[in-house]
Amino acid sequence: MKDNSRKVLHIITPFIVCFLCMGIFIVAMIKPYDKIKVYLNLAFMDDLKVNPDSGTNGLVIRENEIKEDFSGETDETGEIIRPKFGELYAMIKSDSFELDVPVYWGSDSQLFERGACQSTGSALLGEDGNTVISAHEDTFFSELSKLEIGDVITLNTNYGQFTYTVKELIEFKKNNNKYVVPSEETKLTLYTCKKDILGSPDGRVGVICEPTEKKFYTGEGQ
Repeated sequence: MKDNSRKVLHIITPFIVCFLCMGIFIVAMIKPYDKIKVYLNLAFMDDLKVNPDSGTNGLVIRENEIKEDFSGETDETGEIIRPKFGELYAMIKSDSFELDVPVYWGSDSQLFERGACQSTGSALLGEDGNTVISAHEDTFFSELSKLEIGDVITLNTNYGQFTYTVKELIEFKKNNNKYVVPSEETKLTLYTCKKDILGSPDGRVGVICEPTEKKFYTGEGQ
């Protein structure tokens, strides 16, 4: 009887060890996968336009009225209001040329038709980190390449106004995530496709901006 039990134990032991190893591997990969997914969502925002996970099914678009001429009290610190997917979240403006673009929270084909889109994997305006916003080169960001170093860009939300200055002009390939991944440095990254008359563009052009002023709304404004 003991010999039979030992034979059974020898037979099932490799399977038990295998299942344990698989379980440990799956648990260990959860965090790295989440991080990689964030990077992919940022680096390939164009692909999210047809991705089933991007919110196309049952998308609810919220057209908020953004506070662009707030006259109440402001402070350098304040509460950040996290938007919902599909929500009109901010307005981008620049006096350097005609730039007045709505920004939606999330990447989706319907949202790209209405304005610029910010990936949900990037930093909210007012947070530390890399805020990444993109739009089509033939519509809302058609003049993005006209920005020059030193130009001022302002983004208004319903919780504050955030001002940036262009510090670097960038150009990169579609599969290069160097400029769009999360970072410890607080910055604003705007980019669009590089125009290519021969076909689908593989290049990207944009700007990196450094924050120069934060104005969180702390009082009632008109």
